[in-house]
Amino acid sequence: MTTWAADPHPGENRLAASAAIAVMIAAQVALSDELTFRPWWLLPGVECVLLVALFAANPTRFTRESKMIRTASLALTGVASLITAWAAGRLVWMIATGHAPVDPPVLLLNGAGVWVTNVVVFALWFWELDRGGPAARSKARCPDPDFLFPQMATPNVARKGWHPQFLDYLYVSFTNAAAFSPTDTMPLSRWAKFLMMGQSAVSLVTAALVVARAVNILR
Repeated sequence: MTTWAADPHPGENRLAASAAIAVMIAAQVALSDELTFRPWWLLPGVECVLLVALFAANPTRFTRESKMIRTASLALTGVASLITAWAAGRLVWMIATGHAPVDPPVLLLNGAGVWVTNVVVFALWFWELDRGGPAARSKARCPDPDFLFPQMATPNVARKGWHPQFLDYLYVSFTNAAAFSPTDTMPLSRWAKFLMMGQSAVSLVTAALVVARAVNILR
């Protein structure tokens, strides 16, 4: 099933991942002060520094491998996860205790910001961990996939040599956050199942509380 996917291939272009990270950082900065880790600029600043360093290491395609690059890449995803977890936790706490904004548009915008960062953060985790990350996948270091994409399971639906790229993982993350369950791509490894379960839980709790609170305010 996976022999074709294990073949080496040119590293994927970094444009899509970098653009998604930039959107994520912008969404983090746009959150209300009550949802940000103080000082508000510290963690987004760390993300920007790590993104620039990673861009310098692999300016066009993800091909170069080293422990330092791998550590910096995972650190960027970890910092983004911390910001998202803090914002989601604060938002849930504020709604549960009656301290959430009383203006529905502000509440909905903050909820949307948390939801967007949640989608990008988990897309980064899926992308970074599946078969060792983008650089390792390009060299086919690990033949066993953590996600089963339709192109891998169905013959003749994709060109020879097809391999998942960041936008594929972003789609998986978006649909999992929207449907609260996998759609067309199945998690195979335990860590992939655990991450998808965690993302669905965050998305479900955040969306349900934000919408319920906004509807209650409008009434």
